Amino acid sequence: MGAGTALVTGASAGIGREFCRQLAARGCDLLVVARDEERLRELARELERRHRIGVEVLAADLARDADVDRVVARIRESAALTLVVNNAGFGTLGSLATTPPEQQERMVRLHALTPMRLSQAALPGFLARRRGAVVNVSSVASFIYSPGNVNYCATKAYLTTFTEGLATELRGTGVQVQALCPGFTRSEFHQRMGEDAAWRPSFSWLTSEGVVRASLGQLDRRGPVICVPGLGYKLLVGLIRHLPRPLIGRLTARGYRRL
Repeated sequence: MGAGTALVTGASAGIGREFCRQLAARGCDLLVVARDEERLRELARELERRHRIGVEVLAADLARDADVDRVVARIRESAALTLVVNNAGFGTLGSLATTPPEQQERMVRLHALTPMRLSQAALPGFLARRRGAVVNVSSVASFIYSPGNVNYCATKAYLTTFTEGLATELRGTGVQVQALCPGFTRSEFHQRMGEDAAWRPSFSWLTSEGVVRASLGQLDRRGPVICVPGLGYKLLVGLIRHLPRPLIGRLTARGYRRL
């Protein structure tokens, strides 16, 4: 993925911030989107100074229709846009019966409706120019289901399947789509959801740098639609796809009881 302009959501931290850094190093101008305007402006100053690229800050809450409308309008007017990274998201802990309904509705909007709308807004321009790409940051969790994370797994499953379906529509057009499905990745994600992840072995953790490098490398090679960073997680996903669905439920329930 070369120069042009890339829009990255959830750009203020974690995988989104790392996408911005690696794309800026490639010479891409950026449209950075997140709720925290101060952190976005700090990132913009860093990248503009280091890489001599342009960074436009769009402070927006992408679980709100009005803010999504603003970002959609900006996408439609950007003739230089070559990449959309739908990365914004969050996790929760707890059963559906006990978690706040507003929080769960926000997750469905942010993980499913918003990526669909931003992808749809970008596609006409990409198709007209016969180039461009959409990266939807999904998860290894999209291949399973789990108590305590029912909507997280369900919305990520939507995102992965949505991306696979969209890829078939775009075959032969020059436009790429990718479902990026990382496993546990060191970032602020787990801290924000209040999860104590100390019990997980160190080898199970990926870095944001490695995840983004794998994603962009697979785009460069025009590789498969699904990108699973890390050999261990590739093997795990391959195994999951051959397991009986009831067994997945029993295994994830056992893990949930450890939290």
